[in-house]
Amino acid sequence: MTAFFTHCWKNTRLELVAVLLLVLLATAWSSPLRADTASAEVSLLRLERAPEGIFLYANVKVELPAAVEDALMKGVPMFFVAQADVVRHRWYWTDRRVASAQRHMRLAYQPLTRRWRLNVASGVITASSVGLALNLNFDSLADAMSAVQRMSGWKIADASQIEADATHKVEFRFELDLAQLPRPFQIGVFGQSDWSISATASQQIGPEGSR
Repeated sequence: MTAFFTHCWKNTRLELVAVLLLVLLATAWSSPLRADTASAEVSLLRLERAPEGIFLYANVKVELPAAVEDALMKGVPMFFVAQADVVRHRWYWTDRRVASAQRHMRLAYQPLTRRWRLNVASGVITASSVGLALNLNFDSLADAMSAVQRMSGWKIADASQIEADATHKVEFRFELDLAQLPRPFQIGVFGQSDWSISATASQQIGPEGSR
């Protein structure tokens, strides 16, 4: 009987050691992935309050990972999304989102013409709606990405949505939208750090007429 329990205890200890080794290996492998995670940075965020509403100016610095650039060169379109939420602070309750705006950008390489096409729209760009979006053409990927990363005079809220005498906060987010990739790519890239591109920033804007 003693030999039986001793054998079971040894087996249990071996199983625990194996589990610990697996955890350590997972940590060792995941740490470099986190360190190498592709990211973006909001290098400029400026807001203007005009009689028509609030306008946003932003520059985002993005270093495209090799995997993303390679997919682009093979004709796989990439979808970038910029979102701006305008929040009204309320001391007596939780903050309230009073306005929200999105800019969807579809970037694709045209092998026949060797040019880059950028479609820009306020909603999700689909095969049926791509013709309704703003279409821009570029000779190089660098020029196309420059347009993707720069937002100038983007109206994110109407005057009717903003309280003239109140201070608001704008929460800005830019990201590569993996959910809009072709289905085979979605299965392969979710969870991979090489495909994680996102940046956030926020800024307050004072009452109308303030500096």
